[in-house]
Amino acid sequence: MALIVQKYGGTSVANTERIRNVAARVARYHQAGDRVVVVVSAMSGVTDNLIKLAREIMPLPSEREMDMLLATGEQTTIALAAMALHALDIHAVSLTGAQAGIVTDGVHTKAKIQNISPKRIHELLNAGQVVIVAGFQGQTPEGQITTLGRGGSDLTAIALAAAIKADLCQIYTDVDGVYTADPRIVPDARKLDEISYDEMLELASLGAKVMQSRSVEFAKKFGVVFEVRSSLNDNPGTIVKEETRSMEDVVIRGVSVDKNQAKVTLVAVPDKPGVAARIFKSLGDATINVDMIVQNISHGAGTPATDLSFTVDKPELLKARKVIDALQAEVGFREVIADEQIAKLSIVGVGMKSHSGVAGKMFDVLAREGVNIGMISTSEIKISVVIKLAQAESAMRAIHAVFLGAATHCDPPHPRGSPDSKGRPRFRGRRGPRRRH
Repeated sequence: MALIVQKYGGTSVANTERIRNVAARVARYHQAGDRVVVVVSAMSGVTDNLIKLAREIMPLPSEREMDMLLATGEQTTIALAAMALHALDIHAVSLTGAQAGIVTDGVHTKAKIQNISPKRIHELLNAGQVVIVAGFQGQTPEGQITTLGRGGSDLTAIALAAAIKADLCQIYTDVDGVYTADPRIVPDARKLDEISYDEMLELASLGAKVMQSRSVEFAKKFGVVFEVRSSLNDNPGTIVKEETRSMEDVVIRGVSVDKNQAKVTLVAVPDKPGVAARIFKSLGDATINVDMIVQNISHGAGTPATDLSFTVDKPELLKARKVIDALQAEVGFREVIADEQIAKLSIVGVGMKSHSGVAGKMFDVLAREGVNIGMISTSEIKISVVIKLAQAESAMRAIHAVFLGAATHCDPPHPRGSPDSKGRPRFRGRRGPRRRH
């Protein structure tokens, strides 16, 4: 008997038929004697529709009211999933994030989990119930409903797996696992059998839509090994775990493209100490995440000035412009230019730490494709460039062909062997001995 957390994304619960399929899968685990906690997202498209409705009322709605609105999407799914299990004569109960004991800070629309009190979950599991928890949401100590940001159901599942010390954590989606690139863009992309936390974290933060980056960071911090797999079949998925020495044999693990970026350029910013600090502190105070930053110093005559460029997520562009416009008179820059027709193309791999020449090879491929580079950002295991949005997909395919083409060895042999009779990989979700509750 295992204690299992399973998360099902929006496409896995997109309609009543798929919800019934999820219920049938959960029922197989439950009937085999496993204790199961299920985390679900809103049905596919529901969150986007709710956001659209809100913006028809006003362009920049109150973030508190947005949380109240968006939390309803997952609450619909948990109730329907519980009903689907009841139809199979399985005892199940649905819980909101607050009812499941998820306590967050007070930052609306992207709250951070502060604590989870899983007492009620354990009581329900011990009573023989399947527990279905609304992903993406929690509650402040003062009782305010909060949401965890897009993809926050992944974080809910990983955090619950850590809190209840689950034996197994499975992230179900509409693809078989983590691929070397988005297979919808790169037809010859291949599924990875395993990937390190750091590689998965970079890919998730750079536009790969399989996992929310904060959930991977949480998994690394608390040592939660998890599997990304499909809810539409029983094929083994991709194991996400701590880096091993053999992983460095693979130079590049994956290629990602993020089309959800916008570039903001402040023209003729006074070139003096404290100006950049003032700008980015204001953006930080408004909870706007800034990614790549480039400063071009002017050496011409007159007052020293610089052009300051940075990237933000497109949904935050309007909010960022509001902050920047309020600073213009105080800081004294000449104008603001916003460009939404950009994309961020990245390559990721722990092997970069021990292999040279990767950046030169990437830039050479882009040059041959006629792709101009606007901004560059690097870390030990990734290289990211900002390019024109219209060239993003063709550039991604060219980079993948060179670094991860058919002749390139991407993975060692599958580390787990065949799955068991229920399609589960033969591994535990956490290292160390199991604990019973």
